Amino acid sequence: MFHVVLVEPEIPGNAGAAIRLSATTGAHLHLVRPLGFDLEDSKLRRAGLDYHDLARTTVHDDVEALWADLAVRGAGRAYALTASATRLYTDVAYAPGDVLLFGRESVGLAEDVLADPRVSDRLRIPMLPQRRSLNASNAVAVVVHEAWRQHGFAGAAPEARG
Repeated sequence: MFHVVLVEPEIPGNAGAAIRLSATTGAHLHLVRPLGFDLEDSKLRRAGLDYHDLARTTVHDDVEALWADLAVRGAGRAYALTASATRLYTDVAYAPGDVLLFGRESVGLAEDVLADPRVSDRLRIPMLPQRRSLNASNAVAVVVHEAWRQHGFAGAAPEARG
């Protein structure tokens, strides 16, 4: 339904949690190199538990390879999540195929990614003042579930829709 992108993720546990989230929501996870871990890392495997085979995950060598793949897939608008944005992630009417871009845990998305004309808008998750950021996997979960909620949790088991 949605494309979730982790650009240069550094922490295997966060990537593992994103793999699990992808498997449980139907989002397509994209990891952009360089990765701060080996894909066989035990922390990555442990965080993803037994969901690795249920998740759609694609690894790209760089951001340009990501954009090329998304174009082939007919992806929708691309939203960059950054603490410096003024628009809230809840102010968007998400559409299937939209792309949600998240940056490195230590520094977020690089300025060249944020300034790329293929990025439709920059979004932020509200936080208390003097807080740098949420944990990356938590941020991904917050935004993906809002986008999915807007679509009635399409594909979820009926009892999971409330």
